[in-house]
Amino acid sequence: MKKEKINRVCITYPPFEYNKGFPLMSLNRQFQWVRNFSCNYPILPAYAATLLKNNGYDVFFIDTVARKMDIIDWLIQIDKINPQLIFFEATTATINYTWDTIDAIKDKYKNAYIVLAGDHVTALPEESFDKSEVDFVITGGDYDILLLSIVNHINNGEKLKEGIYYRTSQGNIRNTGKCKLDYPLDRLPFIDRNLTNWKLYSKENEYYKKTPATFIMSGRGAVFSNYSCAASNILFNNVRLRNPINVVDEIEYLYKRYGIKEFVDVTVSFPMGEWLSLFCQTMIERKLNKKVYIDCHMYFTDLDYHYYKMMKKAGFKTLIVTFPSANTKTLEKLFPSYISIDSVIESIKMARKAGLFIDMMVNIGYPWENEDDIIATYDVIKYLMTSGYINTMNTSIFVPYPGTNIFNYCKENNYINTDNWFEYDMRSSVLKLEVDDIFQYVEYFYNLSFNPMYVLNKILSIRDIYDIRHHINSFRNVVSSYINRE
Repeated sequence: MKKEKINRVCITYPPFEYNKGFPLMSLNRQFQWVRNFSCNYPILPAYAATLLKNNGYDVFFIDTVARKMDIIDWLIQIDKINPQLIFFEATTATINYTWDTIDAIKDKYKNAYIVLAGDHVTALPEESFDKSEVDFVITGGDYDILLLSIVNHINNGEKLKEGIYYRTSQGNIRNTGKCKLDYPLDRLPFIDRNLTNWKLYSKENEYYKKTPATFIMSGRGAVFSNYSCAASNILFNNVRLRNPINVVDEIEYLYKRYGIKEFVDVTVSFPMGEWLSLFCQTMIERKLNKKVYIDCHMYFTDLDYHYYKMMKKAGFKTLIVTFPSANTKTLEKLFPSYISIDSVIESIKMARKAGLFIDMMVNIGYPWENEDDIIATYDVIKYLMTSGYINTMNTSIFVPYPGTNIFNYCKENNYINTDNWFEYDMRSSVLKLEVDDIFQYVEYFYNLSFNPMYVLNKILSIRDIYDIRHHINSFRNVVSSYINRE
């Protein structure tokens, strides 16, 4: 291995100069390109940047998506920094871009170390060594802990932690074993928002109603592990939670320091039970419930109505929910613990009754589903939308990612059409489907956004200026999906 010690670390994304739009990166449930600019705060790379800085390293955080940078501007920035280590997070749909970027960087900065992380390389770590000149691959979602381990290994000879693949000086590929996701999250520092340019992400996101806003993360992993969700299945194979008091401390700090008015928690599924009760109680005691909104991802299960009322009182505004299908067979495949469609619908009704908004993400295009199955899902979504239970709805085609159980199932049953990772971007189905034009059905779902009853319920749900602005942005996104459909 190279002997030069590291001080300058660049955490970045390569520029994605492509006419499909803007890529939604970092913990997005399913990767896609969007026409209207929106960017997710890259929370795991942000934790990694913060931990390195706190350990005395010079860290440069360059998100080319958020900065709308082209390749020329990005290379100028890289030249100024002259980094000794460059970290990339990659998804399945962007891995080819990243490989090309790595090789181009290596041509110019031959002594720079390149580190890759993300769900795709966690599933297929050795592939990136074959396809590029990468030096290290981090598996699992603890980018922060493992990237620091790599830097300390290079500089001080410390033993590499489990979950790291690397290329030896002889060109051989070695690894330190399976990643151990056991680091206590409460020991991590709060993210350095200035270092990670939080303002770039504070205005333009489909979930924001109040601004400035930002992302937080209360835990890693989820009890209700969705077989198709890359974040829960690949990056995190267990569940670790921060203490709810620790999370409220961060919310209070960010509100007082930066005036942040809304928080989107990107935990795979927001913690429930006693954790949720203590979190809500603390938010209310500190009167933060009167000052900020909270949005979170949730799996609907058997929460009692009083939990939803408690969440509303504590400042929760929106629950972001994936509706996989109305088909029993699909639910059984996607969820290890079977949930019934009736229980999901009842939970949605209770949450809405409590005053919470529901932002629904609908997937269609499963290879085992026929037209009748898709129509059954459509009928349920239509009922929920026209009855005023759903605030916004987005529809996308199902994409199985390498490393998930559902990808393996599709592979074993010869459902996979292609291993060209470029195509795993939701612009076309990578599966052999029983229906001819899956995007025709996507359009049917989006047409529901123009249903008179749905529009009327949206108007009646308005409570403040923030709701009006959010409804306008949601409508703009729907119209954009029609104008730009390829």
